[in-house]
Amino acid sequence: MESYNYKNSNNKNNLIRKITNYCKENPKKVRNLIIAIVVLVLISIGVSMVVEESKKQKYVIYDGENLNEERYPGYKELIDKLQENHPNWTFTLFYTKLDWNEVIANEGHIDGNLYPSNLVPDSSDYPDDWKCEIDKDKRFDNGTWMCASDKAIKYKMDSRNILNEENIFQFKELNYVENAQTIEGLREITSGTFLEGDSICEAIIEAGKNSNLDPYFIASRLIQEQGRDGTTMSKGYEYNGAIVYNPFNINAIGNYRDEILNNAAMYAYEQGWESLEKAIVGGIGYMKEGYINEGQNTLYLQKFDVVKIEGLYKHQYMQNLLAPTSEANNMKSIYEYSNTVDSSLNFIIPLYENMPEEISEE
Repeated sequence: MESYNYKNSNNKNNLIRKITNYCKENPKKVRNLIIAIVVLVLISIGVSMVVEESKKQKYVIYDGENLNEERYPGYKELIDKLQENHPNWTFTLFYTKLDWNEVIANEGHIDGNLYPSNLVPDSSDYPDDWKCEIDKDKRFDNGTWMCASDKAIKYKMDSRNILNEENIFQFKELNYVENAQTIEGLREITSGTFLEGDSICEAIIEAGKNSNLDPYFIASRLIQEQGRDGTTMSKGYEYNGAIVYNPFNINAIGNYRDEILNNAAMYAYEQGWESLEKAIVGGIGYMKEGYINEGQNTLYLQKFDVVKIEGLYKHQYMQNLLAPTSEANNMKSIYEYSNTVDSSLNFIIPLYENMPEEISEE
């Protein structure tokens, strides 16, 4: 064993001497070899950086010319028409770097998952093939909702179906814009609802301004969640000996009414939301920290989590596939009522890779 170690050590020493002698006798060759190795390493690092950069999502202000129509068919003409009708509007192209078919596959309901990511009403108002095959006639939430099919999800997620006057506010950046959102506008949108009253309207305006959130969005979200008359969570619900409020329906998940109410009430109790005002202010903070600051700063992006920060497809505010459409309609109508629809508003347009030329049909 000792003899073996000695020989091995001797061989190493001989090799080192040979290398040393070669370097002394051929300094130019050695230098060139070292340079070549360094160059190869730098090229390798550069290629890796380029590959990683190409995977990163990015936001680019649309200037009328910087959209590849072959790669993203059907978008430019629709955006240009909106820009022509509303010169003060700006459009931000959001390159998600996500494959369209993979997105739809992940948004669809996967067998074995407890809750579908997208639900549609059990109603004859919608095509029968909007209900997913995997769950057949199974009902969710309060018993009036069914799992959405891939066809329904495609129709609602295809940005080209939203780039029109009726639906564009699904893409509106949900920031506060000075003089664009007014107390008069809020009075109109909240008139006849559980939010009616100057004190609540003023609180929403002030909270929106302080958190840089669109007050019209806040009111629209509350009405979307509670209806015009309000529900149990906006009128007060007894939990653990206290009356609590949760008008944003935060953590209101489950497959039957009592489970949904209990989960929402537990969250409100833990936050100390023992008045409607506290719950509204607290809910706004939740929206700001949990969604806006995470890049989900449009109605569309809150419904469909395609923003790479904490993963994908999981962090979605609601299951209702139709929610962004109805909320956007409310927001648009109130901007029109308050004569601020042509203010300097920005719209964030998600772009996917490998989009078909044909726009997804209903």
